[in-house]
Amino acid sequence: MFPFNKPYMTGKETVYIRQSVESGKISGDGIFTQKCHHFFEKKYGFKKCLLTTSCTDALEMAALLIDLKIDDEVIMPSYTFVSTSNAFVLRGAKIIFTDSEKQIPNIDADKIEELITEKTKAIVVVHYAGMACDMDKIMTIAKKHNLFVIEDAAQAIDSFYNGKPLGSIGHLAAFSFHETKNIISGEGGMLVINDDKFIKRAEIIREKGTNRSAFFRGEIDKYSWIDIGSSFLPSDIIAAFLFAQLENLENIQNRRKYIWNKYHQGLKKLEEKEIIKIPQIPNYATNNAHMFYLICNSIEERSALILHLKKNKITAIFHYLSLHKSPYYQKKHDKRELPNCDKFADCLLRLPFYYELKNEEIERIINKISEFYA
Repeated sequence: MFPFNKPYMTGKETVYIRQSVESGKISGDGIFTQKCHHFFEKKYGFKKCLLTTSCTDALEMAALLIDLKIDDEVIMPSYTFVSTSNAFVLRGAKIIFTDSEKQIPNIDADKIEELITEKTKAIVVVHYAGMACDMDKIMTIAKKHNLFVIEDAAQAIDSFYNGKPLGSIGHLAAFSFHETKNIISGEGGMLVINDDKFIKRAEIIREKGTNRSAFFRGEIDKYSWIDIGSSFLPSDIIAAFLFAQLENLENIQNRRKYIWNKYHQGLKKLEEKEIIKIPQIPNYATNNAHMFYLICNSIEERSALILHLKKNKITAIFHYLSLHKSPYYQKKHDKRELPNCDKFADCLLRLPFYYELKNEEIERIINKISEFYA
């Protein structure tokens, strides 16, 4: 059976984990945590990076940092993972869902401004499949209305918008290192802080609301509880695993892009015949090869294709369900129709995608999809 995902190990993960254990400090902010922070800040120019236990935690930190109040409004796409919304709902915010673009699952920037009210506090964008949202347009709207922009860059490592690394454009950004991502640590995430005014408080929130980080740097003689917060920092063992991956970022990315291009070339004929649609990369975006998906014409067609592939030992899966229609939030939603979100929820199908996927296996998957449509 071809799995949908298979975690890739570079070979150094256990070596670095052993080094972390032997260092005598395996709790948060050890030697490998610092190495990971330095890697991201140097390579992508992020002002401040803080590893977290998950992307969800990074988003929750972002919600705390912008001081959300009960009934503040946060605009975000409906076609996203529940964590994008949950982080802000936990602070009492009201989520204002907006539609995706017609051709790609990213938030439709042209539909944001009409949703802004005096209660709007932030815009959360999701770079779906690592493809950039229209950030110039979004940042212009945010500046005009004095709003925060938070990038959910869970899938967007090593991807760019007009030459700018994703995660470096909004006030805050959140990345994921879940085992399904390009670079992994099993579970894990990172908060990126691009606005200086958030840096000091982010360290405090991450350390249970204390100034413990400043204490360990020798800046103060004792640490105290001075703000709200939680335990958001991961063990240095997780960071050790992650650093082994980061050292191999270029190699991993090259292989994933090769696989993505093989899928694209192999399925392009079906798109040219208008049988399916395959990913479109906007001219302002790059492709980090996080996933390869196709878009069927109906939910019935997609279900039949999934079954066909399963019978041929290929695991293909759909993705998000529209959050505005979820059991938890549908009664809170303002009844607006979001047809593009619903289309992707019903018709988008993700294909097996992982570093060790062999060329002949990619060909077999392409052939079985073609066979279905023949």
